Amino acid sequence: MYLFDTDILSNLVKKRPSPYLIERLRDIPQDKQYISSITIGEIVYGAFKSDQKEKYLIQLKDKLIPLVQLIPFDKNESFAYGEIRSILEKSGTPLNDTDLMIAATAVANNLVLITGNEKHFSVIKNLQLENWLKK
Repeated sequence: MYLFDTDILSNLVKKRPSPYLIERLRDIPQDKQYISSITIGEIVYGAFKSDQKEKYLIQLKDKLIPLVQLIPFDKNESFAYGEIRSILEKSGTPLNDTDLMIAATAVANNLVLITGNEKHFSVIKNLQLENWLKK
């Protein structure tokens, strides 16, 4: 099962989304596709910064959310976040909070995080990663 990072979802609304990403998504049943409530917040934030706010909010509400399973940031995710953040800070490799929360969601729910930011997330030991933006 797969958790999509914000950059993956942003790629889908580009004029030319990654062909490999589109190909992979076709092969994965909808019930195995997840996003975090944190990702929703990042998309809404980006929409409000954009000149096309309404377009992006409508895409989010009408097209994206109905197609994927939404995972709230709850107790299990909070515990994973605290542990991961502590480990990264002790090792001198902190990440920003939203990325940590998305990674914690993947770890807490045993999901593979699909992201174009492999290097960024690779500092998290128990995180399974795949990059569907490159073949």
